[in-house]
Amino acid sequence: MFKEVSTTVDFPKLEHRILEFWSKTNAFKKLVELNKGKPKWSFMDGPITANNPMGVHHAWGRTYKDLFQRFKAMQGHELRYQNGFDCQGLWVEVEVEKELGFKSKRDIEAYGIAEFVKKCKQRALRYAAKQVEQSIRLGYWMDWDDPETLRYLAKSLENPDQIITIQGREGPIKDTAERIVGRLGSPEIGGSYFTLSDENNYMIWALLKKCYEKGWIYKGRDVMPWCPRCSTALSQHEIVTEGYRELTHPGLTLRFPLRGRPKESLLIWTTTPWTLTSNVAAAVHPDYSYVKVRFNDEFLYLGKFALERTLPKGSYEIIEELKGSDMEGWTYDGPYDELPAQKKTGAVDAHRVILWKDVTEEEGTGIVHIAPGCGKEDLELGELYGLPAIAPLDEFGVFKDGFGKFTGVHVYDSAQIVIEDLKKKGLLFKVEDYTHRYPVCWRCGSELVFRLVDEWFISMGEKLDKPLDEITEEEKEKNLRYQIIDVAKQVRWIPEFGLQQELDWLQNMEDWMISKKRYWGLALPIWECKKCGHFVVIGSKEELKEKAVEGWEVFEGHTPHRPWIDAVKIKCPKCGAIISRIPDVGNPWLDAGIVAYSTLQYRTNRKYWKEWFPADLVCESLPGQFRNWFYAMLAMSTIMEGKPPFKVCFGYGLVLGEDGREMHKSWGNAIDFDEAAETMGADVMRWMYCTRRPETNLPFGYTRANEIRRRFLIPLWNIYSFFTTYANLDKWTPKNMIEYDSLSLLDRWILSKLNILIKYVTERLDDFDPYNAAVAIERFVEELSTWYVRRSRRRFWKSEKDEDKNAAYTTLYTCLTTLAKILAPFIPFTSEEIYQNLVRSVDPKAPESVHHNAWPKPDEKAIDEELIADMDLAIKVCGLGRSARSRSGIKLRQPLSSVTVIADKKVLSRIERLKDLIMDELNVKDIRLSTEKEEVLRYLIKPRPQILGRKYGRLLPKIQEAIERMEVKDLADSLNNGKSVTLRIEGKSIELLPEDVEVLTLPKEGYSVAEEDEILVAVDVRVTEDLRKEGFARDIVRRIQNQRKEAGFKIADWIETYYEAGPELSTVFEEFREYIANETLSREIRKSKPPKNAYVATYRIGGETLTVGVVKAKD
Repeated sequence: MFKEVSTTVDFPKLEHRILEFWSKTNAFKKLVELNKGKPKWSFMDGPITANNPMGVHHAWGRTYKDLFQRFKAMQGHELRYQNGFDCQGLWVEVEVEKELGFKSKRDIEAYGIAEFVKKCKQRALRYAAKQVEQSIRLGYWMDWDDPETLRYLAKSLENPDQIITIQGREGPIKDTAERIVGRLGSPEIGGSYFTLSDENNYMIWALLKKCYEKGWIYKGRDVMPWCPRCSTALSQHEIVTEGYRELTHPGLTLRFPLRGRPKESLLIWTTTPWTLTSNVAAAVHPDYSYVKVRFNDEFLYLGKFALERTLPKGSYEIIEELKGSDMEGWTYDGPYDELPAQKKTGAVDAHRVILWKDVTEEEGTGIVHIAPGCGKEDLELGELYGLPAIAPLDEFGVFKDGFGKFTGVHVYDSAQIVIEDLKKKGLLFKVEDYTHRYPVCWRCGSELVFRLVDEWFISMGEKLDKPLDEITEEEKEKNLRYQIIDVAKQVRWIPEFGLQQELDWLQNMEDWMISKKRYWGLALPIWECKKCGHFVVIGSKEELKEKAVEGWEVFEGHTPHRPWIDAVKIKCPKCGAIISRIPDVGNPWLDAGIVAYSTLQYRTNRKYWKEWFPADLVCESLPGQFRNWFYAMLAMSTIMEGKPPFKVCFGYGLVLGEDGREMHKSWGNAIDFDEAAETMGADVMRWMYCTRRPETNLPFGYTRANEIRRRFLIPLWNIYSFFTTYANLDKWTPKNMIEYDSLSLLDRWILSKLNILIKYVTERLDDFDPYNAAVAIERFVEELSTWYVRRSRRRFWKSEKDEDKNAAYTTLYTCLTTLAKILAPFIPFTSEEIYQNLVRSVDPKAPESVHHNAWPKPDEKAIDEELIADMDLAIKVCGLGRSARSRSGIKLRQPLSSVTVIADKKVLSRIERLKDLIMDELNVKDIRLSTEKEEVLRYLIKPRPQILGRKYGRLLPKIQEAIERMEVKDLADSLNNGKSVTLRIEGKSIELLPEDVEVLTLPKEGYSVAEEDEILVAVDVRVTEDLRKEGFARDIVRRIQNQRKEAGFKIADWIETYYEAGPELSTVFEEFREYIANETLSREIRKSKPPKNAYVATYRIGGETLTVGVVKAKD
């Protein structure tokens, strides 16, 4: 006997029950053991940031990761199952600062770097623990750390030097709390990898050493996007990916008075008023047209194209037109020449008009103010023209000394001061609000400024102005950029456009800024000599120990983080001076990008690395990661080995709110993962993810979740519930299964479909296409539900236990148990529930979990393509028949006398063997097959008076009479085939053209028809008295069956039925008593008032009132 299955299901409750089962049985660990030593399949996880709870957007990617790994495990592969946690960097720092109430880096310095770094480690560990629990809730199988162990480690870090013990893979591990945290993810501890680990950090040291030896690391002075709040520069990756918002700033138009030209000024436009303090030049496009205009009592210069948007219409007179190149070298007075910084740098003497081909016509006045210390392009232009660069801001965004009234003012507070000052000086022309996309700090949301700073870079090499296929091997050898491009081309990108996005990024990206002026992260292993300017990159802990001349004893025993690493000094190999490490930490994408090496024991066990490298698959969101993790992985693997770190890169889109916008709590469209999992269920979420094309964005919400349940999971559950209910009634078990040869055509058809499904889903998943695999499964379940089960219901309902009923059970059992295995990677909870009940409950020797089973293999012999084609035709005929019935307003439960199918002989021969099924589905007594439409159709020829009247005038009535006398079919055939027909009217020959008439095809009296693809189905809709009564009987059965459910009776319960009815319905009860009794399991049917304990309902059927009462029959 199978466990009884309710028709209603609480998916979250079911999932918690399965989670408990997996935990008790150690299901995951047993799977790992089952596949040990089998062919390896390597998956490399992109680390999730351990900084906040997991979101529903993370769950999309984690669903794919789990799906592919479960599939490959069922195919018989050994996997590593290592999750990753990204732990270091600004994202964690900012959250810890919030917790501590810090406002700037000054607060961190006062608090103490060691304590701050400790807090960052603790936060990463605590949120890793939370994310482990959430991932487990999703059904994601990985070699998870015990969340309580992670919390214990976080707590133990309060005293990082204390000796603690945790359970490792082979037994207890004893060490200081700090050192154990540094060993997380190691072979002896196992579990997830953590980018804060010693091995991850030292592996990056080895990579940077390699870059250093190739001459690719350098210190550069550049204008970088800078966050005043976080006091650090942001790399190009961080800005491009998620660093812009729509913001409104004051757009200033102001005068730069020309020297030696009284009352003449350049008109300049800017949206960054603070940069005017550092103006050095003004740029024009050499080829654009500029104008000198008279405006009131002054003369202004601006682009001709900018006149209408800059000056009021009719307020000016064009005096002269000139090219930008004619203005080159003009000198002007800057708005802040009085500032000491302007005078000291020589900017006052440098003020002149320069040429720049990047000036645009789209906005502004066409004359661009240039401040080389405040913009990247400005700096490049300044270097080209030999202009001084003024850097006005300190690391906190505050004006430095030398800027007069601005000194000590924060950049965010400076705009109004500039505006008022320019008014007083008579330089301000106008101020307007300007809304544009402006860069912000992706972590804290502060508006960025552009600041001239020293940072450390890995050189990508020169951007060569030639097609990729023309770049020589010699050029590639000197140029990391094109080496990475070659490696990226060896990867299969899904979707395919991912490769082009990656190549576009690589071809256009700047050098990789790897430094951050922060505290928590990779300690860049760069020791710089302040005396001679030489720098050294250290490649390992051992090399550092060997070269250390001071501070080793301070550092030893600690992880390679600040402040401990900062204590170590070495000797400058060039001048002999004692030198320190630069205080910068690394870009966090270095941390994630190295994992194809650090997690595979590259430094310590090269054999193991070779066994698992490259990964067969990586899977992350494409929009962000092609510039970040995918890029970092490709770049770092190119540097290390010149090889791709993964074979297939599977990318997916973004999760949006159900309204199509980004998820934001303030907009009311954000859903937390925990809420979603406990409300809709993890399997609903997973199926939602799997049935979305991965290259598109996913609108996520409860409306969609309900649709997913209604469309797929509930029908699947209903089939499962239906099977167990009737199998239990008949005490059917798999021991009663029968041979294939004894199955009906309907059984063989669905098993053909099942085996085709196995083949297709296997092909799709092998090709990393979960979407089409899931859609195919959904289509199969729909056919199983709406055709196979619906057409087989009577086989299950009938009381006799014959071979036909056994065949139906055999077939449906095979479908459900196979579906459980096919669905296991997609919806692991529901598939496990079905498997445990249908398989394990009757066969204790079967694999303990559905996930321990081998992936199903198709039985080619069971695939009958001819039968599938025949059944497809039968389904189409039934669909047309139902449509024809619907047009006539006759419900399907009303029996009719016949249906006629009109088609060619080949189609009819295919339908022949399924006639009984079609009759049963359409509820008709007979079926006729014919090739002649005229059996059920008639033609009506209607003259078009507007055409024939114009042609023949008074003869129109006689033409109509002549048409009515003709053989309608012959006339219709001719006209439908485009032929004309000759009529004799009053001795004249009149040619009747096809366009002169309208040929209508109508069903004959008593028929309703539907036609598609040369198949016409005609239903005889004439209802005789006997058919009418039979229809009433079926309606009565339907009502009583619903009444049984409402009364709470079980399917197998026998009942007594009482009724009160009018004469016609009473006759129906008498004539169809046996039918009604059998269908409703009524031991007795009595025409009397229902007893008091009966469940009573009243209906209107055929114009009469019917009252029915049902009570459970006594055993």
